[in-house]
Amino acid sequence: MFNSLTNKFTTIFRNLGGYGKLTDENVQEALAAVRLALLEADVHFKVVKSFVSRVKEQAMGLQVHPGLNPGQQFIQVVHQELVRLMGQEAQGLSFTGQPPMIVMMVGLQGSGKTTTVGKLARHLKEQNRKPMLVAGDIYRPAAIDQLETIGQQLGVEVYSDRSGKDPVGIANDALALSYRKDCDVLICDTAGRLHIDEEMMVEVARIRDSISPHEVLLVVDAMTGQDAVRVAEEFNQRVAITGVILSKLDGDARGGAALSIREVTGKPIKFVGVGEKLDALQPFHPDRMAQRILGMGDVLSLIEKVQTSFDEQGMRQMESRMLSDDFNLEDFLNQFQQVKKLGPLKEILKMIPGLSALTGGQEVDIDPKQLSHAEAIISSMTVKERKKPQIIDGARRKRIAKGSGTSVQDVNQLMKQFQQTKQMMKQFSSMSKAAKKGKGRMRFPFFGR
Repeated sequence: MFNSLTNKFTTIFRNLGGYGKLTDENVQEALAAVRLALLEADVHFKVVKSFVSRVKEQAMGLQVHPGLNPGQQFIQVVHQELVRLMGQEAQGLSFTGQPPMIVMMVGLQGSGKTTTVGKLARHLKEQNRKPMLVAGDIYRPAAIDQLETIGQQLGVEVYSDRSGKDPVGIANDALALSYRKDCDVLICDTAGRLHIDEEMMVEVARIRDSISPHEVLLVVDAMTGQDAVRVAEEFNQRVAITGVILSKLDGDARGGAALSIREVTGKPIKFVGVGEKLDALQPFHPDRMAQRILGMGDVLSLIEKVQTSFDEQGMRQMESRMLSDDFNLEDFLNQFQQVKKLGPLKEILKMIPGLSALTGGQEVDIDPKQLSHAEAIISSMTVKERKKPQIIDGARRKRIAKGSGTSVQDVNQLMKQFQQTKQMMKQFSSMSKAAKKGKGRMRFPFFGR
């Protein structure tokens, strides 16, 4: 996601940082590079033109703050305009009026619409809502089966009708049932096509006019770039969408759709799909997305992901164990297992501020197999060995390697990582104790200050 664009921005800012001050000449040079980077990311050309114009207006003649270099000052301007481009603030669903709130999902076939219906239902369940799903796509083979399966996985009511009834009638029947079932949200799936056609648009408009949805959300594939923008324009003109959900943003998305849709249609991106699983739907935050595009990380999203993955008591227990002298290999194994709950490590690493700069804009990834090997190695140890790692000698390491299907070198590497982690935890513990006693401010070596 945005890897190429992030790398190009990183290079632009690094080059600009080599100058003593911002001048018309070096700003023009940076703007030309920004324009090219955005066009290569498949951002709509009209959006690129207006964006570069606004950045130029802000950057020309800007006085560089004494504590910043020109590259940092330029980043501030670009970040500000990126946030403005994508909508300033996050916009969620509008829960106004009497329930049920009706959400109508539209989009082309293959955009991930039906799966996104399930993801949205899960998201709403986590907010203590009671959604009902409507299988309104009666044309695509297995679409009804897919939605019913999703409903079973989530424990959510699904209304379907295989009698061949018109989708408008199905939607109305589902709405009537939602009142009887006390559901406060009705999410209606609709049929898509491989391409926009008149028949599809007419049907979608008929359903909209019949059930009067509070939200009409368009699901578009982020990987299709400017095609996604064109689709959004068409649907907005015909059915007046209220927002967009970008699916497949975890794939090889260059960023064009995310950076263009809001500016072209005037409608906000409300959610983004970042994986295939039903929990892989996130509210869209323009400021956080701008930070990630610029290689600045996304601490708030990382914190939220941790909070939703771990319970508070478990986090406190883990923290206590990590900072204690009794930290052992069982605790180390627990760390690995908890980290896996956060999702793909590649995406987690992108949320860490400053990592892009440290790696020269190159993508950092950790092979999930490394975690699996570590788990296998520790699982092949006896309980006594896990609790007292110091007893693991050469003979034990050979046995552990054989039992885990790894090599002695792999076992040695894991033991080295464990010792390094334990030493680092001791340093944190010492700094924490010193801070509590008022002996000085805590200083974390990772951040330098």
